[in-house]
Amino acid sequence: MVLPPSFYARPTLEVARGLLGKVLVHRTRAGATAGTIVEVEAYIGEDDPACHAAPGPTRRNAPLYGPPGRAYVYLNYGLHYLVNAVTEAEGCPAAVLIRALEPLDGLALMRRRRARGTARRASAFARVELCRGPGNLTRAMGIDLRQNRADLAGRRLTIEDRGLPVGRIRWSRRIGITVGTERPWRGFIERHACVSKK
Repeated sequence: MVLPPSFYARPTLEVARGLLGKVLVHRTRAGATAGTIVEVEAYIGEDDPACHAAPGPTRRNAPLYGPPGRAYVYLNYGLHYLVNAVTEAEGCPAAVLIRALEPLDGLALMRRRRARGTARRASAFARVELCRGPGNLTRAMGIDLRQNRADLAGRRLTIEDRGLPVGRIRWSRRIGITVGTERPWRGFIERHACVSKK
């Protein structure tokens, strides 16, 4: 079942917890890929210094202020695309960054995408490393700026509830940022091999 917009129209930390164990799916001409969400981070409002909304509304962060249940995709440091699910009410900028997936479907396609532009063979990528880390997962899933503002209840980029079991959930400080690091808004499935490393 594809998660409806109402799923995202809630407090961001509730959505973050609820996304763990759900399945991110991307359908493209090359094929479909999917993975279970095993790690997330919450970014909430203009008073969160690590949130893109901290400076107020801009052209880049406009999706954060839009309707919940849309994708917010951006290029990070000119290197990696990162994908977020916009949360809370329209006009209240917040989102959940999807940090890691356990690959489920389309692993061969994921491996080809990860190997592109590198010296590694596609077969050299272990399953657990394909979508470990927010930049790796977008590369493996074929997600880029074309998916920015995509309706996550649409047909191509979706998040589904497949009734998968979820292990014990842990919370920690957010990682990979330099401000707002004291907030314990990183959720992950404990001891899962696909969770990104500090």
